[in-house]
Amino acid sequence: MARFRTWVGIALAGALSLSLAGCSSTGGKRAEDARKAASAQGKAAVNTPRWTFAMITHSGDGDTFWDIVQSGAEQAAVKDNVNFLYSHDDEAQQQAQLVNAAIDKKVDGIIVTLAKPTAMKSALDRARKAGIPVITVNSGSAESKDFGALTHVGQDETIAGEAVGEALNERGREKAVCVLHEQGNVGHEQRCDGVEKTFDGRIQRLYVNGTSMPDVQSAIEAKLQTDESVDAVVTLGAPYADTAVKAKQGSGSKAEIVTFDLNAKVAAGLEDGSLGFAVDQQPYLQGYEAVDLLWLYKYNADVLGGGRPVLTGPQIVTKDDAAALADYTKRGTR
Repeated sequence: MARFRTWVGIALAGALSLSLAGCSSTGGKRAEDARKAASAQGKAAVNTPRWTFAMITHSGDGDTFWDIVQSGAEQAAVKDNVNFLYSHDDEAQQQAQLVNAAIDKKVDGIIVTLAKPTAMKSALDRARKAGIPVITVNSGSAESKDFGALTHVGQDETIAGEAVGEALNERGREKAVCVLHEQGNVGHEQRCDGVEKTFDGRIQRLYVNGTSMPDVQSAIEAKLQTDESVDAVVTLGAPYADTAVKAKQGSGSKAEIVTFDLNAKVAAGLEDGSLGFAVDQQPYLQGYEAVDLLWLYKYNADVLGGGRPVLTGPQIVTKDDAAALADYTKRGTR
C-alpha cells in the first residue's frame, strides 16, 4: 500500500496496537446493511460483562463521515461484548438532551462530540456526578479534560489546518477560500485558523448553509466568479468536496479543490485529479478507539493519552494514495 505523507509530529495514533484497531446519518442502505452483517458475523473476544455504551454525536442527517465513525464503534463493540447505542443531532441543545437521556438509562459509558462545547457542559457534569465515564471524540480536544472526560480521540484541528497550509504552499497556491459549512462549530474555525497560520498566501473564510448543497454550490460558484485570483478552495468535510468541484466547473475557475476527510467520492476525485489532496483524520479509528478505550477503562482502569488527546490524524493523501484507499472507502472504513 502506498505510503501516506503524515504531518510531522503526529505519531501517537500510529503507535497504537492494531488490536485496538473530523459530520448516524443516512449514508445509504448498503452502509447500514454492511454494519449489521459485520455485527452479526462477529464474535466477542472477551467474557467481560455486557456493558452498554452510548455514542452521541453532532452529526446531521446524510453525513457519510459519521457512518464511518459509527462503523468503527460498532465493530469494536462486537469484539468487546458491548451493547452499543448511537444517536445524533446537529442542534447542540438536542444533542445535550440525548446525552441526558443516556444518563437516565444508566449506561456504563458515554462517547460524545463537543462541536459546540458550551451547550454540552451541563450534561457532561451530570454524567460525571452519576459516575459514568466519558470519552470525547472528533471535536472538543481543548475542552475535553476540563469537562471531566477520560481522554479525547481525534485529530488536533489546528494542527490539521496547519498541515493544509503547508501543503498549499508546496503547491504554489497564493489565495485560498476556507468554506465553513456549520457556523458555531469550533473545530471548523480551528481548521481555518490553522490554514491561516502556515499558509504564505491570503485566505478568506466563506460561510455557507451546509444543510443545502445547492446553496453551498451557489455560494462557492459566486465567490469564484467574482474573484478570479482564488486558486484554492478548502472544504471542511468530504460531502462538500464534490459540491465545490461542481461550483468550480460552473464558474470556469481553475482553482484547486482540496478537502478535509475522506469518502468514496473523495477517493475517486483524487484518482481523476478533480481534487488536489484530502486530509484524513481516520474516522473509523475514532469510533473504534473510543469504544475500546471505554472498555479498557471499565475492565482494567486503563486510560490512554496521559492527559493529552489520542491523535488519529492528520494524514495528507493525494492521487498517489487513491488506488490503495478505494477498497477501504467502498467498504465504509476510510
